Amino acid sequence: MPAPRTVLLTGAAGGLGTLMRNLLPAFGYDLRLLDMRPIEGDPDAVTADLADQDAVREAVRGVDAIIHLAGISLEAPFEKILKANIEGTYHVYEAARQEGVRRVVFASSNHAVGFTPRPQGDDPLIPIDTPRRPDTFYGLSKCFGEDLAQFYWDKHGIETVSVRIGSCFPEPTSVRMLSVWMSPPDGARLFHAALTAENVGHTVVYGSSANTRLWWDLSSARALGYEPQDDSEEYAGKLIAEQGELDPENVAHAFLGGHFVSEPPVWPY
Repeated sequence: MPAPRTVLLTGAAGGLGTLMRNLLPAFGYDLRLLDMRPIEGDPDAVTADLADQDAVREAVRGVDAIIHLAGISLEAPFEKILKANIEGTYHVYEAARQEGVRRVVFASSNHAVGFTPRPQGDDPLIPIDTPRRPDTFYGLSKCFGEDLAQFYWDKHGIETVSVRIGSCFPEPTSVRMLSVWMSPPDGARLFHAALTAENVGHTVVYGSSANTRLWWDLSSARALGYEPQDDSEEYAGKLIAEQGELDPENVAHAFLGGHFVSEPPVWPY
């Protein structure tokens, strides 16, 4: 499909949102930014809580597509996850339905399958259809988001690419991240592919670079036209020297979700 011109980027003040709002305009997008917090340098950005259905609908009105990054990105009490990630995502989809927006890119997470054992040795890559095994309430909310996306496709014809993002940072910061890292430029390439691919229905993909130590199968992402350019291996020597190799006897190293399965980082707000 032709590239949508105007895209609503929710969670635009967050870490991933900040990276994408700086990278995606190069692909020709006019971004409308939304976050709970004001975004410095953009007086036109929408400051709103996803709990405010009227504000969400107003933000969606007139856009061609939505990249939904907003929400809690760590573990939190279920009540907070329910409001931000579950009800908030529903409000985004309902606004898309009401305003006739036909394409959403949903930031899912590897934590939707976090209790999947990580590949070791000659084990095959984790397929995209591996059973969901969330490692936290956060991961559970991403399972809900994927199901919501499927429902809105089946019921209302709104297409979604759900991206199970690994870790998108300028460079990996742990040995585990060598396997799930997505460079910011590759993240922008993947979101662009997700916005422009034809006939996606509801497609689930893993989001990472073409890492030498990759744990999961990127074939569904590549089928969208995604061509990752980066590899975490250039950081491997330094990180392994500092942290050592992953230990399969350590529960935080044994599963795809890493320390989210044992001592998940807690949302500070």
